[in-house]
Amino acid sequence: MFKGLAGWISKLFVVVFCVFIIVPNCFAETSQSSNYKFDESSIGSGGLIESSSANYKASDATGDLVVGDSASNNYQINTGSKTTNDPTLSFIINSSGADFGSFSATTATTTTATFSVMNYTSWGYVVQIVGESPSNGAHQIPAMATTGNSQVGKEQFGINLVANTSPISVGANPNNGQFGFGSAAPNYATSNKYRYVSGETIATAPKSSGVTTYTISYLVNVGDLTPGGKYSSNQTLIVTGTY
Repeated sequence: MFKGLAGWISKLFVVVFCVFIIVPNCFAETSQSSNYKFDESSIGSGGLIESSSANYKASDATGDLVVGDSASNNYQINTGSKTTNDPTLSFIINSSGADFGSFSATTATTTTATFSVMNYTSWGYVVQIVGESPSNGAHQIPAMATTGNSQVGKEQFGINLVANTSPISVGANPNNGQFGFGSAAPNYATSNKYRYVSGETIATAPKSSGVTTYTISYLVNVGDLTPGGKYSSNQTLIVTGTY
């Protein structure tokens, strides 16, 4: 009886020992196909295994490794964390007002104002300007209904949305930053050429766009017979998303 029990204990020990040896050698297949293979057990931006090469190293990385837009004439992709698909259109006037100072019949007068637009998940936007040219009582400085140059001594009021060198260096081209696609509308996109027609489109974006900052360059010329006094004008910018 004793010998039989000892033999049973010995067999049990052998079985337990064999199991102990086998378990540490179990392993799982890595994800792979004929074209790719993942060596890490987790796929994502966690950086639990310090991914590195000769040129970079990611250690305990969190968040999005790539964020932004990529586009061509035929496609556009947005990368980053999942966000809402609700369209968003944001508009900010960065300038509190445009001050010309004193007018002169011998020198053109200019000033600037800036605004910014961003749109998300729409096909783009248009910006229109509405309002009258500067006036003093019953006298109004004529708006430039056709695109043209500054003419000192002739009453004129016009704008554009690009950098100019004439009559002086003034303004700036639209600043699209990293992800913007906005541009000045054709009637207001030629350097040193000015125009003002109330209700016209002055800026556009053809697709979803990051922040674009626009600079409006204002031009006023007056003549010898232009009445003195305080001139004022109000313009309204209308930003509409397109789909």
